[in-house]
Amino acid sequence: MQRVLTRLGDAPVAVFAADWRLVWWNRGWAALLGDPSVLAPEERNLVRSRFPVPSDRGRLAAWPVVSENTEATDRAIVADLRRASGRYPQDARLSGLIRRTLDGNPRFARLWHSGAVGTHAEDRKTIRHPAVGEITVDCDVLSDSDTDLKIVIYTTVPGSEDETKLDLTRVAGVTAPM
Repeated sequence: MQRVLTRLGDAPVAVFAADWRLVWWNRGWAALLGDPSVLAPEERNLVRSRFPVPSDRGRLAAWPVVSENTEATDRAIVADLRRASGRYPQDARLSGLIRRTLDGNPRFARLWHSGAVGTHAEDRKTIRHPAVGEITVDCDVLSDSDTDLKIVIYTTVPGSEDETKLDLTRVAGVTAPM
């Protein structure tokens, strides 16, 4: 996996565990979305970010990220989490995340109780970056079936204004959250 991550170059890339906890990111990811290291490790979780409960404090991305189809993306994330729960029924961190989110977020509970099992593979998002404005990115998720790690890659259309803006985020460097 490290070989693949290295070869992705400047593209914003992150790796998530089976429970959608962010476990690794590159400089491009931090420049585009804000530095995740300002959050405690348990707060670096996409499920907690997408389906907050009243006690949650932080967001995984420092600035707004809007999915083109929020409903489909949320269904895919929940279906992927359900798949992980079937593979790792004894994982305390995973079962704790599911339990707290079921108890604290009615939308998550509705999607969970639909019973769908699947994976999250792609999405289109708009990121509202404070220095360069809105950037539309394609989000692709590559899953390692042996470890259930997920590589999330953001790319733009070559030659587009979005590509130029993404390049500007890398030149500007990691921006502190607002």
